Amino acid sequence: MTTATNEILVLGGTGKIGRRLVRTLRAAGRRVRAASRSGEVRFDWAQPTTWQLAVAEASAVYLLAPEDPALADDFVSRAVKAGVGRFVALSGRGIDRIGEDFAPGMLAAEQAVRDSGAEWTIIRPNNFNQNFDEDLWRQPLVEGRLALPMGATPEPFIDAQDIADVAAALLTSDGHHGQVYELSGPRALTFGSAVAMIAEAAGRSIRYLELTPEEYRAELLAQGHSEATATALNAMFAGMRAGYLAEPTDTVRRILGRDPIDFGTYAAEAAARGMWS
Repeated sequence: MTTATNEILVLGGTGKIGRRLVRTLRAAGRRVRAASRSGEVRFDWAQPTTWQLAVAEASAVYLLAPEDPALADDFVSRAVKAGVGRFVALSGRGIDRIGEDFAPGMLAAEQAVRDSGAEWTIIRPNNFNQNFDEDLWRQPLVEGRLALPMGATPEPFIDAQDIADVAAALLTSDGHHGQVYELSGPRALTFGSAVAMIAEAAGRSIRYLELTPEEYRAELLAQGHSEATATALNAMFAGMRAGYLAEPTDTVRRILGRDPIDFGTYAAEAAARGMWS
């Protein structure tokens, strides 16, 4: 790594992965710049004037991809010119097979770091456990009904803390340049099984309902989501149904020397915090 300050810039520093990564790095004594539109360091993809201040003292960057794929290469180029020598880019498992309808920004960020001339590692995790209590699926679960077009294909959900711990290791240790790591939890569960575990942990009735892709699109649009979002989510579920994400990997254990957090452990802890009450 090439700069003297050895600060680590974490984009999305207030998000599901970012805030955990910031905490993990600081607990290890690392100097961290937590950047977001509302974070300690202001960073806004829509305002390139914020980019330079964010990267000014960084030697490594945790890259949370922009939605607009046109921005990734520009940012990475500016960061390298500012002295960044290492990138860890968050992508998604199956991104190379699902296609550009799902997350073109992630694909662009992957290519940008590959072409940067700096050290790079790409992490491609499965769906996060925390999607059930912090994001996409929490409100439907609170309302007692999660309906998705998933079928019976299982998913080895991964905990956000495991992703953060892996990212911290990659940002601060050598030997990972040029690697693409697929990250998963320890076992694959169907969505129906996952919802049943959440219901049991929360001590209440929650049901899982299977939708067709067309029904799912209609529900998303009725909820106010855009056509682009509906297309992207349906593309993601098509890849999941095809089994591209279904097999657990041993990457978390290989990098961290411990097993990833089990979904049952996650569900019990989230339920104890009243996340689905």
